[in-house]
Amino acid sequence: MSLKLVVYGGSGALGRALVNAFKASNHSVVSIDLVSNDLADSNVVIKNLTSWPEQHQEVVDGVGSVLGDQKVDGLFCVAGGWAGGNAASKDYVKNADLMWKQSVWSSTIAGSLAAKFLKPGGVLTLTGASPATSETPGMIGYGLAKAAVHQLCKSLAAPSSGLPENACTICVLPVTLDTPMNRKFMPKSDFSTWTPLEFIAEMFLKWANGKERVSSGSLLQLKTTGGVTSLNEV
Repeated sequence: MSLKLVVYGGSGALGRALVNAFKASNHSVVSIDLVSNDLADSNVVIKNLTSWPEQHQEVVDGVGSVLGDQKVDGLFCVAGGWAGGNAASKDYVKNADLMWKQSVWSSTIAGSLAAKFLKPGGVLTLTGASPATSETPGMIGYGLAKAAVHQLCKSLAAPSSGLPENACTICVLPVTLDTPMNRKFMPKSDFSTWTPLEFIAEMFLKWANGKERVSSGSLLQLKTTGGVTSLNEV
C-alpha cells in the first residue's frame, strides 16, 4: 500500500535519508525545507526566516496547496541543527535564538500541520536530543530548544491537543547521528557509537505502517554501541 508522507527538513542529512527510503518503498513524499529535494514528489520551500507566525502560515499554505483535501499517514519533523556555547560565550543568545528557530519553530509548526493534515491514527515524530534530558552547560541554547521539543511531544500526545483521533506522537532522542557533517568535524570519533540514518528511516517506515510503535508521548532515546542501536524510553 502506498502511503502519503511529509518530511519536515527533507533536505538535511537525515531528511534526505528518509525521503530516499520512503521513495524506495514507493510512497509519496512531500519535503519541507529551505531548499527543495529533487527526489521528493512535492516540495514546500521556506522563505520566511524572521517571523514565526508568518513562517507558520507560509508552510501551512504551501502544504495545503500540495495536498488539497488529502490527509497524510505520517509527518516526520527532522529539521534542526547544532550550536554550542555557555552563558559566557559571545554568541550565547545568538546561538540560542538560532537553535530555537531551527528546532522549536519547526516542531511547533509540524504540530499544526499534524492537526490539519494527519489522518486519524497517523504518526507524528519530532526530533529531540538525548543530552537535553539533563544539563547541557556547554551548549545551553541547544539543550534549551531540544528540551522544549520534548515537552511539546508530551503536550501533543495528551488529550485535547488538537491532533486527530488515535494519532501517535513520538520524539526520538539521538545521541549522535552518523552524518557526513559529523564525520567531517569529528573525524577521530568512534563511529560505531553513532546511530545510522538508515536505522531511523527503517523505524519510521514501520511506524508509518502502524507497526512496532511505542506509546504516544514517548521520548525514545537511540543509543548505539558497537554498531547496534537500542531503543530506550526516558
